[in-house]
Amino acid sequence: MGILYLFLTFLFCFILVHLIKLAYIGIKSLKKPAVAEEKKPAPKPEPVYYIVEKKRSKKTYSDPKEIKFKK
Repeated sequence: MGILYLFLTFLFCFILVHLIKLAYIGIKSLKKPAVAEEKKPAPKPEPVYYIVEKKRSKKTYSDPKEIKFKK
């Protein structure tokens, strides 16, 4: 008997969640005016990208320092 209640609870929750999702989609579609879809701005031309390589310079390092430990 417990499996039946578990299945019915699952089925009820499943249907409830999907009804809420469909209601949300319906409300969302009502708020958007259909005229906005017809008027689209002119597409902008694709931007042109250039590959630029930076000039690499050699790094010069100073002489290594001597470390003296105390005895």
